[in-house]
Amino acid sequence: MKRERADLTKIKTIPLNARKCKVAVSNFAKPGKKGETFSEFYDSLPDVLASQNLRLLVDKVVKAYSAKKMVVLMMGAHVIKCGLSPLVIDLMKRGVIKAVALNGAGVIHDTEIAMIGRTSEDVGEGILDGSFGMAKETASFINGAINDGFKKGLGYGESVGAAICEAKLPHKNFSILANGYELNVPVTAHVAIGTDIIHQHPSASGEAIGAGSLLDFKNFICSVGNLEDGVAINFGSAVILPEVFLKAITVARNLGHKVDTLTTANFDMISQYRPYQNILSRPTSSGGRGYNIIGHHEIMFPLLYHSIIEKI
Repeated sequence: MKRERADLTKIKTIPLNARKCKVAVSNFAKPGKKGETFSEFYDSLPDVLASQNLRLLVDKVVKAYSAKKMVVLMMGAHVIKCGLSPLVIDLMKRGVIKAVALNGAGVIHDTEIAMIGRTSEDVGEGILDGSFGMAKETASFINGAINDGFKKGLGYGESVGAAICEAKLPHKNFSILANGYELNVPVTAHVAIGTDIIHQHPSASGEAIGAGSLLDFKNFICSVGNLEDGVAINFGSAVILPEVFLKAITVARNLGHKVDTLTTANFDMISQYRPYQNILSRPTSSGGRGYNIIGHHEIMFPLLYHSIIEKI
């Protein structure tokens, strides 16, 4: 049976020069040389895809900094475990980051660093004999701080930050919570009961934990309410902080805060549903843009940090 075939001799072509192209040699990376400056390295990056998004995000952060607009950093505990606290603290001291939001694990690792200069236990080994999360000093100090702060009407993050400072813990200079307390930069903590090792101990008070975290949610709403023409960055929190951010921006708008145009960014090792929806897409639907950049924290945060300070 004879089959009908397309006659390719009749196709219409277009001139290559008339066709739109997404990439040109002007976008290409530039070879480096030994001893070049960070600025030269930054300028040598290819102007495409994630590299282009990084440049655009850095420009937005620098613009917000220059205009004294809000820059919020939300971060999972892995950022601290990757040794990045000094960079976060430096951006707080420089006045770039004006608010920080942590999950409960972030508070734990931050406090342990302040206490003994070390953190991050072997979970796989610890759950075999029931010793995982059973460090006495960690739970005693953090739960004690939360319980005392509850009596004073303080939020979760401020309570622990103040306690680290008052106790003059030996490595407090590496604590985001302590530096936030001393710099008057709000560092809030957003906690789900049962997710953190300190909840396993008899010193844990659900009343104090819940009240402290709720106060921090209210504090965070005030920071989010100032995000018009500002920047909100989520680094490594897949569930808790994207959910908190979505609710905070909803309440801020409900209370009459103008947060119509903002820049958001999500950094993580894989692309995930909640950060994409709750950080990048939904909050910027009225104006602004979200940037999703994939990569390991220990590489991406230093790159973001040095790019920002080079520009400011």
